[in-house]
Amino acid sequence: MNHVILLFSLLFTPAFADKESQRTNQNFSSNNASHKRLKRDWIWNQMHIKEEIDTPLPHHVGKITSSVRNSHAKYIIEGEYANTIFKVEENSGDVYAFERLDREKKAEYELTALIIDRRNNQSLEPPSKFIIKVYDINDNVPVFVQKVFNGSVPEMSPVGTSVTKVTAVDADDPTVTGHATVTYQVIKGDEYFTVDDSG
Repeated sequence: MNHVILLFSLLFTPAFADKESQRTNQNFSSNNASHKRLKRDWIWNQMHIKEEIDTPLPHHVGKITSSVRNSHAKYIIEGEYANTIFKVEENSGDVYAFERLDREKKAEYELTALIIDRRNNQSLEPPSKFIIKVYDINDNVPVFVQKVFNGSVPEMSPVGTSVTKVTAVDADDPTVTGHATVTYQVIKGDEYFTVDDSG
């Protein structure tokens, strides 16, 4: 009789184990489905603005957009210049500048975008940093680095002898073609002296 009970036990143990495994897998997959979060992303337009725009303020800079679909969603920006120089329209995500910007003072601004539920102020998406770049306009004249450059040349020197070197700088963006290019010209004494583009 002992042999029969042992055999019965051996035959039915795998079946019970298999059923228990199925039950655990079902519970796990239903839990997984209930906790599965839809992937959302911030969607960015390029953020840039020209300096010294001569039109009425505010100036449109760009748009922050999330793929979150929530009728109670509200956009917010944070950072050193948020809600002073830059403000966001809370429903559309449009970002505006409320001051004329000067690239020579500050070339870019780093801000943080948030989207929250206006009913409870809970974040609907992790915050995202973004940069607003200020595009250069050619609004600076070259300036000599010192008031007087002294030079000398021995008498009877051959034509082309170097006399002195002058240097001027331009505060505009050197990466924009022509904006920070400096050329030189002799306006008095040009019958005796010439200057090339290197100064």
